[in-house]
Amino acid sequence: MNLLNIIISIFALIILILLWVIVFDSNRFVVRTYEIRDKKIKKPLRMAVVSDLHNKVYGKDNYLLIDRIKKEQPDVVILAGDILTAVKGKTLDIAVDFTDRISKEFHTYYGFGNHEHRLLLYPERFGNMGAEYMDRIGKTNARILDNSYDTFEDFNIRLYGSKVDRRFYKKFTSIVMRTEDLESVMGAVDEGYYNILLAHHPDYFYAYAGWGADLTISGHVHGGVARIPFIWKGVISPALKFFPKYDGGEFNEYGKKMILSRGLGMHTIPIRLFNPGELVIIDLKPVE
Repeated sequence: MNLLNIIISIFALIILILLWVIVFDSNRFVVRTYEIRDKKIKKPLRMAVVSDLHNKVYGKDNYLLIDRIKKEQPDVVILAGDILTAVKGKTLDIAVDFTDRISKEFHTYYGFGNHEHRLLLYPERFGNMGAEYMDRIGKTNARILDNSYDTFEDFNIRLYGSKVDRRFYKKFTSIVMRTEDLESVMGAVDEGYYNILLAHHPDYFYAYAGWGADLTISGHVHGGVARIPFIWKGVISPALKFFPKYDGGEFNEYGKKMILSRGLGMHTIPIRLFNPGELVIIDLKPVE
């Protein structure tokens, strides 16, 4: 075998391995757990975060995902946006069914991502899909946090869900979000509480922190679609930016924290490479 044949064989083997990893990682999920302690928190609270499901199904009726959430025994389930995919004619059934099933088992809060927001913004494109989705989700036990909040008094925790203007999701642009942009739709925070903000787009962490979110829970970036082995850096964001600063994990900046889920599904780039889906568990605890 000459050198050229050896090189071609090695290259073909690498391609086959990468294809196998793509199929494997695109159809499984892992559980990542984070622990956060703060003096404002009065009692432990466990949260399960489902983000960017994008109509993905893990087992019939998503039973593999639901069973794993049950195994983790969260006090609260957070749906952190893009549970469906906003494509004209695409089914709403998967997202509605999952929301209905999980909200019958746990206290469930739903914060919008850009796909839920898009359905409502463009009826000329999506017809009545947005109205239908809101009607069907409204009949589940999930509580929608649409620039609103709920308070867990016993825990001294307040949970907000934000829906920012569509301009903050535009591709190929860098738009500055101001604290005033959040205050105009959600008001000012009460700093006596431990304030958690569901904000789907992580690039505006500086604004969320400046507004007063002690913890921001985000998604949107899908872990960077593919992660580079050994350095484990995400490659590209939905805004088509290479090597996004925020690609997944825990970030501590501006005196605040952000937990960024790598999501559970796929959309624009329909693969995952060295980047399986991710169910996030957050344990909030008092300072001992």
